[in-house]
Amino acid sequence: MAAGGWPDCVQSLKGVILDMCGVLYDSGEGDGVAIPGSVEAVKRLKASNLQLRFCTNETQASREKFVAKLQRLGFDISVCEVFSPAPAAVSVLKHRGLRPHLLVHDGLLPEFDGVDKTNPNCVIIGDAAENFSYQNLNDAFRVLIGLEKPVLFSLGQGRYYKETDGLKLDVGVYMKALEYACDLEAEVIGKPSAAFFNSVLSDMGIQPQEALMIGDDLVNDVGGAQRCGMKGVQVRTGKYRPSDEKHPTVTADGTVDDLARAVDTILNQRGQ
Repeated sequence: MAAGGWPDCVQSLKGVILDMCGVLYDSGEGDGVAIPGSVEAVKRLKASNLQLRFCTNETQASREKFVAKLQRLGFDISVCEVFSPAPAAVSVLKHRGLRPHLLVHDGLLPEFDGVDKTNPNCVIIGDAAENFSYQNLNDAFRVLIGLEKPVLFSLGQGRYYKETDGLKLDVGVYMKALEYACDLEAEVIGKPSAAFFNSVLSDMGIQPQEALMIGDDLVNDVGGAQRCGMKGVQVRTGKYRPSDEKHPTVTADGTVDDLARAVDTILNQRGQ
């Protein structure tokens, strides 16, 4: 990729990776609401000569149900284009012979149907929403504290996300509580994990310097992508806050009003 920053870097791009919640749509009652211009922006990217993938930390539904919701909102998207933490977690569990205690949203449980959950030797937490009760957190704590070598997997580490009725606490808050209580460090599956981003790049068959990540989360989307060698652009939708532009440790390669504006810039720079 060219040494220049945004938007000069787009000349050498081969692929674009999009966050979903806060970039394509705001979640909430029913299917949520598509962010203005985002449906058309995805269509324009798909009509270009760039590869496109979607990278999400969504853990309240299976990929199939999640994609069906986005399709109802008007997005041209298929399951094979979406990378989310639960399928990656299942692969890790099977590879390491682990049996999880699950603290996840009810809508995510089908992703773990083929996993042995008897006599758990690890804990997996996702965005469990209302399932993050004291009792359920304490049950997860008891599993971990009772293990000689406790293993905690967190399907992301976000602090909060946006729904149509406002901001909501995300899984990272509860991950930190269990880390503190059990004196351990969770293994994060999902953004900003380098392994998660690299799996997307491998699927596209491109190098990090040939890819651009667009997200609303400065730390997990932009920062995670940058640590892998990609460029990262933040949109001023979703969980964006003006204070992000003065963050002490992460600086986006570019900040734009929304996905539609980002896609305009990319395709105009490439003469498409």
